[in-house]
Amino acid sequence: MKVNLAQKLELFHDHWSPKIVGEVNNVAVKLVKFQGEFVWHHHELEDEMFYVIAGEFDMEFREKTVHLTAGEFLIVPKGVEHRPVAEHEVSVMLIEPNTVLNTGNVTDEKTVVNLERL
Repeated sequence: MKVNLAQKLELFHDHWSPKIVGEVNNVAVKLVKFQGEFVWHHHELEDEMFYVIAGEFDMEFREKTVHLTAGEFLIVPKGVEHRPVAEHEVSVMLIEPNTVLNTGNVTDEKTVVNLERL
């Protein structure tokens, strides 16, 4: 199945609400836009990959911060507490198991249980 990421990103404008655009063997390919600070959280059982499509953001860890720009990706290992922070809107592709809840071990107003498919 062919997917045009730019076209899919044009279909939504909300922040912190991942959209599923594909699946490979129980692994979801998601698109998300975000701006501002997310909640500190971790994922007990799953690693997450963040690939920056457009813009830039910082992935904050308790002991350091990693700055990411378009064309770069970062894998956050399971169990590691993290928080994405973006001064300006950023578009990101997430690759993670279908079981991942966007806020991990935390439930708050940014938690999205039922993800939209584009």
